[in-house]
Amino acid sequence: MHARLIWKENLQFAAEADGHTVLMDAKPPVGQGKAQTPKQLLLAALCGCTAMDVASLMRKQRQDMKRFEVTAEATVRAGVYPAVFTAVDLAFRIEGAVDPALAVEAARLSQTRFCAISAMLSRAVPIRYQVLVNGTAVGSGEAQFAPDS
Repeated sequence: MHARLIWKENLQFAAEADGHTVLMDAKPPVGQGKAQTPKQLLLAALCGCTAMDVASLMRKQRQDMKRFEVTAEATVRAGVYPAVFTAVDLAFRIEGAVDPALAVEAARLSQTRFCAISAMLSRAVPIRYQVLVNGTAVGSGEAQFAPDS
């Protein structure tokens, strides 16, 4: 795996990998706020990784998802630097003709076996998750990977 970071202007950078580019910037007054910050991109990577797992598992189970969204909310240590995450809360929101038990199981498998970003990040900070199907909370848990994951 390979990535490259290129300085654009001020505190704006372009991250490149496999021909794809993502911009990063700092929030004002340090940066211009024209792109996501590195911490926001870390949360986005977590959402993307676990969403791909859950969507794939739900498709294998022939679940008819009409809408699917994963959100991440991080608590950040305030007043101390570095300002690191102290906890992350994920919410899987699924709409459609979906078996709630299968949705919960897909999230559990992602957060215990498959999501590499969660496996790495959960070594440093607790990651809790909640699964909602058609607006109703149907399950929750915490990322727990085997020590050798």
